[in-house]
Amino acid sequence: MTSEARAGTSDPPGERVDMRLVPIAAALWAGTILGLRLETRHAAFVGAAAALVAVAVGVPLARSRRLVIGLVALCLVVGVVAGASRATQVRDGPVAELAEIEAYVRLEGVVAADPELRGTDGGDERGPAAEYVLVRFRVDQIFGRGSTYRVRTPVMLVVDRSWLELLPGQRVAAWGRLSPADGDLGAFVDVHGEPEVMGGPGTVARMVEPLRAGLREAVRVVPAGHRGLIPGMVVGDESMIGGELREEMRVTGLTHLTAVSGTHVGIVLLAMLGAAKLIGVRGYLLPVVAVLSVAGFVLLVRPEPSVLRAAVMGTVAVAGVLVAGRRRALPALAAAVAVLVLIDPWLAVSVGFVLSVSATAGIILLVPRWREAMDWLPGPLALAVAVPLAAQLACTPMLLASFGEFSVASVPANMAVGPAVAPAMVLGLGAALAGPVFPPAAAALAWAAGLPSWWIATVAGWFARQPGAEFTWADGGAGAVLGVVLLLSGLALLPVLLRRPVVSAVAAAVVVIVLLQALPSPGWPPKGWLMVLCDVGQGDATVLRAGAASAVVVDAGPDPLLVRRCLDSLGVEHVPLLVLTHYHADHVDGVPGVLAGRRVDRAMVSPLDEPLENAQQVGTWLAAAGIPADPPRVGDSWTVGGISLDVLWPRRVITSSSESDSNNASVVLAADLHGVEVLLTGDIEPSAQRALLHAEPDLTTDILKVAHHGSRHQDPRMLSGLGAQLAVIGVGDNTHGHPDPEVLERLLTSGAEVRRTDHDGTFAVIRTAGGALATVAR
Repeated sequence: MTSEARAGTSDPPGERVDMRLVPIAAALWAGTILGLRLETRHAAFVGAAAALVAVAVGVPLARSRRLVIGLVALCLVVGVVAGASRATQVRDGPVAELAEIEAYVRLEGVVAADPELRGTDGGDERGPAAEYVLVRFRVDQIFGRGSTYRVRTPVMLVVDRSWLELLPGQRVAAWGRLSPADGDLGAFVDVHGEPEVMGGPGTVARMVEPLRAGLREAVRVVPAGHRGLIPGMVVGDESMIGGELREEMRVTGLTHLTAVSGTHVGIVLLAMLGAAKLIGVRGYLLPVVAVLSVAGFVLLVRPEPSVLRAAVMGTVAVAGVLVAGRRRALPALAAAVAVLVLIDPWLAVSVGFVLSVSATAGIILLVPRWREAMDWLPGPLALAVAVPLAAQLACTPMLLASFGEFSVASVPANMAVGPAVAPAMVLGLGAALAGPVFPPAAAALAWAAGLPSWWIATVAGWFARQPGAEFTWADGGAGAVLGVVLLLSGLALLPVLLRRPVVSAVAAAVVVIVLLQALPSPGWPPKGWLMVLCDVGQGDATVLRAGAASAVVVDAGPDPLLVRRCLDSLGVEHVPLLVLTHYHADHVDGVPGVLAGRRVDRAMVSPLDEPLENAQQVGTWLAAAGIPADPPRVGDSWTVGGISLDVLWPRRVITSSSESDSNNASVVLAADLHGVEVLLTGDIEPSAQRALLHAEPDLTTDILKVAHHGSRHQDPRMLSGLGAQLAVIGVGDNTHGHPDPEVLERLLTSGAEVRRTDHDGTFAVIRTAGGALATVAR
């Protein structure tokens, strides 16, 4: 079969893409950005200047070109006006004025979107990690500073879990303190207490909530690890997705599967059109089926701006790949951008909107030709390769500019899960529709949807654990420049690669093996390694080798994914002892990553259950894995696989108004690693350090794990009085000034060599042939 025949509706050879609407949409978009960002008087000046420039430039030109320039200028002016008028509603008026003085006010209004449960980072000096709920809210009436105002301003409420049961459209009132916000929000509102419910949910929420609730109930027959993906993919409800899976989805570029993207709309559209054709629907009725299908799906998910955007982009992408070809699909995309920006000008400055447009444009412009280039592959497989590759390449500049991160795993992960997405969505959608009518059928459909969902979760977990799954780059201008370079390189090289099966196979192998590092890195772990300090960001995770595939792990860092990658790279399958020095999040939040895929015999934990929330969470994790956990006593000794551990602290709980009680209750260990002495100090601060040195006046060590990430709160004797040859610091980007320059200077002056994970990454400590200590960075 020829490539032309297989391409179906792709463009005839030599036919140019219709670009006429692109500059018009771009001008409208640019004008809207200016209107949103500039003050009103400046926006008016820009609009007038654009009109004058258009007249001056267009007069000498031919009539057709004058028309194009006139339309572009007009769209720029319209965009400026639309953006400025919408921005004025948010940044001017009573809500913004009261937010500037952080007034305490009473709000009445309508819940605009489903409440979202979030969690904070923390667990060090800032206290324990905490949960909070965000509610997008439209204020209709506000009372503050003795006056009542009628408004129509969007704000974001920061509330507690008592708000989670609210539905969009419900009218509520609350008291809270305002603070300034930017973007499309008039203010943030810190609300304490339960909502004062003044009315029921909106019509749409009342109609679809039984379907959404029925789906949540039906998926309870699916194992907990991946059941949350089903409501996430079907209706955008992420409330049942665990934190670890959420992070794995982010790393592998799969979050769009639970964010109601154009992919969802495309699947629903194709499924419904396919079903309609099977039952004999033809001709003009097919567009009717398409419109009703998309409209019904939008109502089920909630007709929010991001959902409407996804509906438009998904429809355009399907039309571009399967129906219209690039020539007609690109004008449709340009028209869709113009309409969406006029309806909701804030989309013009939304990163999500830019990524959605970029991905859709990439699919429209690149997929048909790349699919033809891969005529050596079956059509569906060529499409499965081309679509994620085109979308990722098109989004790269914005991803790097905005987030400074690029997911190398995104393309292969999306290709791997591609065949499972549609079955999971269609079966899950069937479960949602059946839930209110016949729950057993809904449960059966949900169980079936659980099979492809398991595959998606498995792929996300495997790719996310690979050390090269993503790389970090400077965001802003530097990221944008790199993104553009990668985009241009991809546009130049990929058509050549894709036409050649052998070259394509080699390139795929390079991505999987080299960039994802699916095979062990050469020389890692180094032969005879004694200990490893894992780079887990701002936190601690230390690995002491206890034998082949066995190691004692001291602290788990703040991120399960990072510590899991580190242990996997070392080949650790057995952890005879897990030591959690204290319960701050930067030492214990990574515990699930230690437990995953490994046999852990027992845990040693701090005697002080503080912060209590973190201690309870750790207890839950360990109990679920059947791991006994006990606090140690000073004098306890352990011998594990040829290494010995002696407990030196805590001898007592130190309470202090100026230091962290939890830090000072850290478990301190003296380890002997085949003749090399290591002092592991947790996060003890000066009071505990002095008490430890008083109790152990002859304490010495070869390797010092510097306490508290190199904080300035140190007793000088801990830095220079122990005779350490090597000082190691677990630290990442932070706002605390860790490690302190004076601490580093004192360590160096004492003769110790200093290694830190924020500069050196993950590194191992070894003994050289001459018996000296050395470090090897990964």
